Amino acid sequence: MKTLNILIGFLPFLSILGFGTLARAAEGLKVGDPAPGFTLSDQSGKAARLSDLKGKEFVILYFYPKDETPGCTKEACTFRNDLNWYRDHGVEILGVSVDDQASHRKFATNYSLNFPILSDADKKVTKQYGVLGPFGVANRTTFVIDKEGIIRAIFPSVKVDGHSAELQKALSGLIAQT
Repeated sequence: MKTLNILIGFLPFLSILGFGTLARAAEGLKVGDPAPGFTLSDQSGKAARLSDLKGKEFVILYFYPKDETPGCTKEACTFRNDLNWYRDHGVEILGVSVDDQASHRKFATNYSLNFPILSDADKKVTKQYGVLGPFGVANRTTFVIDKEGIIRAIFPSVKVDGHSAELQKALSGLIAQT
């Protein structure tokens, strides 16, 4: 109990430093909320709109910190490798970071990424989704959005290892409910 009280006492301080995931939990997006719409450019310069994916069974919108870093590369490559499973189940994948389009183009080319990597260089969407981290990059967070544009699951503080399998399991359960 003493540890919990200490942690609670630090929440305002953590929020000031930008480590506000716990402090912001009550203020941010929640399961059941409509997913904020957006238009962002992908690695090839093509505009991607969340609204264009309405009607897809689900959309995985995953935010990641930085192109070409070990964890982000591993996460993207796992989605690339598992893409057939997702597409077979009517699921689209969109990756988002604050890197610019040129960085995304290089990242997608270097790793043969076969899904849109969206540039949020002005950080507007990252802020809308409440995942802008303390160093001006996105916190690794995944949102599962249904065909009506409603957030059905949120995975904060994602651990790269096993994340795709975790999503597939969650999606299998959600698909079974529809």
